[in-house]
Amino acid sequence: MTLPPKSLLTTVCSTKGGAFNSLSTINIFPFRRLSTMVTTLDKNPTFINPSVSENSMKMNRNPIPIPHRTLPEPKGQDLDFVNIAYSHLIHSDWKKLTALSTHLTPFRVKHVLLKVQKDYVLSLEFFTWVQTHKPSSLTLETHSIVLHILTKIRKFKSSESILRGILDSDSFNLPSKLFDSILYSYRMCNSSPLVFDLLFKTYAHRKKFRNATDTFCQMRDYGFLPRIESCNKFLSSLLDLERADIALGFYKEMRRNRISPNVYTLNMVMHAFCKLGNIESAVEVFKNMESMGFIPSVATYNTLISGHCNKGLLSLAMKFKNSMEKNGIQPNVITFNTLIFGFCKKGKLHEANRIFSEMKATNVSPNVVTYNTLINGYSQVGNSEMGGRLYEEMLRNGIKVGILTYNALILGLCKEGKTKKAAYLVKDLDKNSLVPNASTYSALITGQCVRKNSERAFQLYKSMIRSGCHPNKHIFEMLMSTFCQNEDFDRAAEVLLEMLEKCMAPDSIILSELYSGLHHCGKDELAMKLFRKMEIRGLLPKEFDKLRTINCAPENGEKESGGLS
Repeated sequence: MTLPPKSLLTTVCSTKGGAFNSLSTINIFPFRRLSTMVTTLDKNPTFINPSVSENSMKMNRNPIPIPHRTLPEPKGQDLDFVNIAYSHLIHSDWKKLTALSTHLTPFRVKHVLLKVQKDYVLSLEFFTWVQTHKPSSLTLETHSIVLHILTKIRKFKSSESILRGILDSDSFNLPSKLFDSILYSYRMCNSSPLVFDLLFKTYAHRKKFRNATDTFCQMRDYGFLPRIESCNKFLSSLLDLERADIALGFYKEMRRNRISPNVYTLNMVMHAFCKLGNIESAVEVFKNMESMGFIPSVATYNTLISGHCNKGLLSLAMKFKNSMEKNGIQPNVITFNTLIFGFCKKGKLHEANRIFSEMKATNVSPNVVTYNTLINGYSQVGNSEMGGRLYEEMLRNGIKVGILTYNALILGLCKEGKTKKAAYLVKDLDKNSLVPNASTYSALITGQCVRKNSERAFQLYKSMIRSGCHPNKHIFEMLMSTFCQNEDFDRAAEVLLEMLEKCMAPDSIILSELYSGLHHCGKDELAMKLFRKMEIRGLLPKEFDKLRTINCAPENGEKESGGLS
């Protein structure tokens, strides 16, 4: 799926002017005729109902008239075939119907479907039968007719299955003709707006951003609007794609078209603001919820708590946790896990442990995420003993230990240089049918680097490559730094070359350390070769001054003579 270029989208959001005003002017639909979004929205909009009903899927505007395309009446042999096939069909005489299958044509299939459209079961059985016996007689229009029949009586599961079949097929020119086919057969089948809603929602489910956008605009042009549940699915898909900016733009377009949100919509809007770091606007949406007729849910509070924790605003996150309790909403495992993560991220393990204790005191059972977060937190500060205790508690409570748990434990031991104990844990991985991943190797390499065992660290790096794991910049920098500390500058240069092959470069401090070491060893030619490679590939750090690094070291003669006489 191709998203529109970032340059086509104005970055959201200014923190001034409240939650809705902060949705700056965005044209999220650059490929459709859609007015640029207005810069303000009412802070206290009036809603008839918390959600959009089927009736309100028709907009109060001057839409383009829905075209009324008719199907020519069957005559002669076509008429005889349709009547005979219809008779066999209503009597479930599939044997006689099968004898007619070679004479099926798209025209005849359409007329049989229209003749039995009031019986959705028979319509679906006939459509499925045609798919088996003569699929070439099924066209985009025959599929559209079946979709109308099924969605009109809200058989969404069956209709979505057929729609997925259309979208997965290579035999139709999609998606440009699909909407038109459904539109032109709409009046013929006396259909419902739900058929367009289904199309929009299916694109949203499949994360087809451009197709969903086009469908929304076409629906609006003809006077239809998707249901709030479908809009929510589209918002969710956009957030999954890390496009919070477009999600907010779409929400504004919903409001402009008077699609009333529900509490799930507003939760996602708050989540989008938090993703963009605009906590103030997320809080503004929260404050407006009551006036909009909504009661915040536990997910609402969790969204705000997560947003504040990610920004390091832990005291405000705790205020929201206290607020939800005052309002009779009990924190759940996600609430506690989010707060524990926030405190661990800041290295405040005492506070994280206090939240953990409170969690257990309120009968909220810690899960694997809870323990992994705490173990990792203690490992990061070099407290492998506490991590080990939590690991034992996990086992006692019957919580399944995964690779993330082991990686956190291994990292804690390695940070303290306890590489032998870490090796025992690595052996446990195989016993538990777990496979070491990039994080496992990174932790083990860290342990050897802490012990300044650069050769062993390099061997682990090679094992990592052979296992199919990809080292990141941090691993390369650890190896280079350790080799430089051990004055093995040739190996450090070897690591740098491998790093450059992966289009990565170390920071200027490590690079300066390497160049200075090579210069002292009289390997200026190798230093210049590395310098040129980095320069050619555009990987040389801007702040790195090669000449200053090399020339700042005194010459050998100056060292021996004690400088200038």
